[in-house]
Amino acid sequence: MDTQVRTPQRLFAIPQQFRVPLFQRPYVWNEPNQWDPLWRDLTRVAERALRDPHVSHRPHFLGAVVLQEIPGPTGNIDIRTIIDGQQRLTTLQLLFDAVQSELVDVGADRHAAGRVRALVNNAEEFCERPEDRFKVWPTNRDRAAFAAVMGAPHPVDYGSLGFHGERLIEAHHFFARNAREWLLLEGEAACHERAVALETAMRDLIHMVVIDLAVDEDAQEIFETLNARGAQLTAADLVKNFVFQRLLESGADVELAYQQQWAQFETAFWEEAINVGRFPYQRSSIFINHWLISRTGEEIVARDVFGRFRDFADNDADEPMPVLLQQLTRAALLYRAFIEGAHSPGTPAGRRLELFAYRTGVLESESVKPLVLHLLDPEAPAIPEDQLIRALDVVESWMVRRALLRSGTKSYTQVIAELITQLRKGDRETSGDLVQDFFANQHSTSRYWPDDIDLAKELAALAAYRRIPRPRLRMVLEAIEDNLRGFTHDADGPGEERVSRKLTIEHIMPQRWEEHWPLPESVVASERNMLIDSIGNLTLLTKKLNPKLSNSAWLGADGKGGKRSVLEEFDVYLMNRRLVRAYPGGWDERSIRGRTKELTTAIASIWPVPEGHRSGVEEKRQPPSYEVQLSDLIAAGWLTAGMALFARSGKRAGTVVATLLPDGRLDLGGDIYDSPSAAAGSITGRATNGWWFLLVEKEPVRSLRLVRREYLDSVAGGSDDEDGEDDEA
Repeated sequence: MDTQVRTPQRLFAIPQQFRVPLFQRPYVWNEPNQWDPLWRDLTRVAERALRDPHVSHRPHFLGAVVLQEIPGPTGNIDIRTIIDGQQRLTTLQLLFDAVQSELVDVGADRHAAGRVRALVNNAEEFCERPEDRFKVWPTNRDRAAFAAVMGAPHPVDYGSLGFHGERLIEAHHFFARNAREWLLLEGEAACHERAVALETAMRDLIHMVVIDLAVDEDAQEIFETLNARGAQLTAADLVKNFVFQRLLESGADVELAYQQQWAQFETAFWEEAINVGRFPYQRSSIFINHWLISRTGEEIVARDVFGRFRDFADNDADEPMPVLLQQLTRAALLYRAFIEGAHSPGTPAGRRLELFAYRTGVLESESVKPLVLHLLDPEAPAIPEDQLIRALDVVESWMVRRALLRSGTKSYTQVIAELITQLRKGDRETSGDLVQDFFANQHSTSRYWPDDIDLAKELAALAAYRRIPRPRLRMVLEAIEDNLRGFTHDADGPGEERVSRKLTIEHIMPQRWEEHWPLPESVVASERNMLIDSIGNLTLLTKKLNPKLSNSAWLGADGKGGKRSVLEEFDVYLMNRRLVRAYPGGWDERSIRGRTKELTTAIASIWPVPEGHRSGVEEKRQPPSYEVQLSDLIAAGWLTAGMALFARSGKRAGTVVATLLPDGRLDLGGDIYDSPSAAAGSITGRATNGWWFLLVEKEPVRSLRLVRREYLDSVAGGSDDEDGEDDEA
């Protein structure tokens, strides 16, 4: 409900009758790629009128609009609210006003200019307020720019309007520039004739279907029907229309409600597209989804958001729409504060909430936000600070531990909805205890809270650098550094300053170890390569210090210098000071294993579970299914960059067909492929399993598939083999 039509006359030259809608391009002023098609359609109609002005030409239809009468005193200007089509009508107003300005400026027929002006402005005798002069008057954030450009004297000085970059201003300028060019296309002598043709096209040959509703008709039902298929409307758009329709019915001041409450949702923050799963959604739509979950304890999928909001407002909320909108607005302010990490930063709970927002954001979990809205609900009694902190600690521990074990997240929305249902039944005074009990009693593989044994077993054999997304791994190392500084789950560090979030992850023993890190006789290369990426071999460094270490040895040739010396001299982080003190004589495979256990203990302390907690799913867990890439096999030493690969079968059987590149891609005679199957398909001309088709050795046959299987058996006893032919013996 963004715009109103104010007119004592009919709407432009649109017949006031019902017709079957003929939907064409949905011209909108905020999409520049739509201005040109609209202008081309208009001038095409005008050129037909120019060629034969005495023939009745077929009108050009722009689709349908839905209007609804707003009751007013007899004799005043008639006002219609635009239920559907506000962008289209606003665009036409910009077009008409821009053309009228150019008709005046080029000295065209003054009667033509006057007739176009009547499409834009109401007669003075009908205008009691300044905005009554406009036939279309926005009631949203575009009002100021609209009034500025539509009310500017001719010729319009666009640079002085004060709305640089506004699409609405740019649209007006676009139409004005093109109108002048079209009017003067054949010189000033033909300008008068072209002006009349253009005016005729705008006034008589642009038609719309108008559905004009009485005050008591259900505009929302018609709006939803018209936009049920193929409409590019967000859930927030539909909710907005519904909310303001209900406000109109209640007699509320809709303009005041918009300015004080809804306008915030039409800012860059709320209109930003956020990925949820594989699909982007406008943040305002995601918020409404999360707010509904927080209020109902139901799992609500994206496609059902509007329908559930309507049902909630009409049947469950037990509040009139003005009150419900106020509640939605207060929740939105809280939601934004949480996302921006700025909620009550001066209190322990506020600082904990800020950290929770950061860490769950790194984990890319939108599903936790309904729980935050429930815990901080401004309409409900406040949860005691210690219980709020406990609730955040438990949820974060559950999420981080599952992330480190790379457990599935598909059930998170359902789990959080169920938790909210339990919290709604319980006492807010004990919310933290309820949250802990809830997660401690989840024992299915899709929901369980990993215990310390689960964590230790996984991290001991995990190539964390390759298996955990880099931002998550960095966040875990940051937490370890914070813990060393005294920042525990229930206390602030004495220095009151957490670690910077701009550090880089550094391998202590480098990935390219061959030059400065000779292998002991008791260690094989594959064993070392397996340990290189484990968490015990990782630390944090500043970006400036990182290049100083590079691939250098832990100790220099004389026992001095080297990586340890640089850390001792320049690094200030506690985890690196401990590293320097604990390993003065060398850094090797045993050191990595020992530090992995040390860091695992720290992680278990930072994200604790209740004393004696056991997940109960150890025997149910399947070995992890690793998605191995060629780059993984190179890093682990099972394949070598630059090696040749052979074709198993076909015309090129037994010949070299590809070269393995250092980054795991494949070079086929200068053509680069990202995967074995893509490369094999280009050779065979059909879909082919490249892991089976490409051979490392011809005699005996040894395929990439076999190498991958052996690698997986060595790390986890599992296999991610694709379906395909078995390797030959």
